Amino acid sequence: MLLIFDYKIIYAVLICTAILFAQNSEEPFINKGDDAFSTFNNIKALENYQEAVKLNPDSYEANWKLSRAYVDVGETFEDEDKRADYYKESEKYARVAIEKNAEGSDGHLYLSIALGRVALDAGAKQRIKMSKEIKKEADLAIKYNPDNDIAYHVLGRWNRKIANLSFIEKGFADLFLGGVPEGATNEAAVKNFKKAIELNPTYINHYLELGITYEMMDKDDLAIEAFKKCLDLQPSAAKDDEHKKIAKEHLEDLM
Repeated sequence: MLLIFDYKIIYAVLICTAILFAQNSEEPFINKGDDAFSTFNNIKALENYQEAVKLNPDSYEANWKLSRAYVDVGETFEDEDKRADYYKESEKYARVAIEKNAEGSDGHLYLSIALGRVALDAGAKQRIKMSKEIKKEADLAIKYNPDNDIAYHVLGRWNRKIANLSFIEKGFADLFLGGVPEGATNEAAVKNFKKAIELNPTYINHYLELGITYEMMDKDDLAIEAFKKCLDLQPSAAKDDEHKKIAKEHLEDLM
């Protein structure tokens, strides 16, 4: 009887320990953040990932997902200063994620994205100066996960941007990059977007950026095909309704 009683005590202690551990673990907040992200509630996702990082600042997963959330929410702001603050927070947590796991693909991916967002609001000089690190981080994201479709998307946009630099931007490229990088072409961008589509054929923005690239290359038939695909697909990301609207506008201009 005493032995049974002892087992019951041990079992109760184990249950209490498990409950206390769960209450002090970041996992429930990461799961809640993931649920919010999957339903396009980026503010709720941000709040939960913030709590996860508070509970475990060393969590690689919590840090890169918090970085992602700061970009997702930051993109919704019209105010440039507020937007920049969120992008800088995204950069900060992506760098923490990389510190925790240098071979984690998503840490490098979201650092490249955060830097890219900062660069969008920066002047030409700063934008070109940052481009080297953006590409480096996207390349590392692919190195550590060859199936990372978003990393190929980032490279596609990088190649298209570098291939179409203005005269002033080319001057800064000479200064900071030793000239316009070889291989940075619209053709390379198309290849990147096609690879992203191969890896994730339901992601609308891959087709949108492919269509924009084809349009810039005066390949209107291929651009129309890509934009039509955007309209056929079901939304799978928070900004997909906006992406479909942009695709429709491009399509109307071409037809």
